[in-house]
Amino acid sequence: MTDDELLRYSRHILLNEVGIEGQERILAAKALIIGAGGLGSPVALYLGSAGVGHITVVDHDTVDMTNLQRQVAHTVDRVGSPKVQSIQTAIAQINPGVHVTAVQQRADAALLNHLVAQADVVLDCCDNFATRHAINAACVAHQKPLVSGAAIRFDGQLSVYDARNDQSPCYACVFPPETTFEETRCATMGVFAPLVGIIGTMQAAEALKLITSAGRPLTGRLLMLDGRAMEFTELRISRHAACPVCGSPAPAPAQA
Repeated sequence: MTDDELLRYSRHILLNEVGIEGQERILAAKALIIGAGGLGSPVALYLGSAGVGHITVVDHDTVDMTNLQRQVAHTVDRVGSPKVQSIQTAIAQINPGVHVTAVQQRADAALLNHLVAQADVVLDCCDNFATRHAINAACVAHQKPLVSGAAIRFDGQLSVYDARNDQSPCYACVFPPETTFEETRCATMGVFAPLVGIIGTMQAAEALKLITSAGRPLTGRLLMLDGRAMEFTELRISRHAACPVCGSPAPAPAQA
């Protein structure tokens, strides 16, 4: 670690749970962020400021004026620009030592299979169930920890699904892919601006804890926030043996 890095990250290094060794892990880490909007903005900014060595951001969309109410990585002068390039610029202004790969593309199964394999931690900051399930499937396949967050109206939720832990559920254990959920989007339902900041910042915290092994991650727990009353509710969640994604495979038929 250079003298400049020792100075920049000194407040992390002072933490017994992080120290120099933990900060070196952060500097060497590779994070994959799917979604560069309300959740992806604080996630990217905090991981970048913390010094995560390589951050890949995936999003197909461009910055719109309606985004600026809550997507804090973007600015008026970048309206019309790809969101991933806007976040790349924002991180560079905070910490030019971080390498950011901007992928302006929809996160389909093929792309996720390629990118998840290279990551140390994956952060789901998207806004639809199909993509969430595709991210989860790739994380299970490649045994990568997934930090999943969601926010709509005044309600938020957060959990860690760690495929490396045989006791950890995956996203599909909690939200089965065959279940029909009503898609709720900010464009039609609205979202309280600070809510995405709260959930996204907590996602960044969970990712850094996973990278450094500091504290206890939210594995096996679903944290829900009611922003109206600012009340948190925690639910214990378990792995399902019959889960179509992470469950035990069906036994082979007996030979005659």
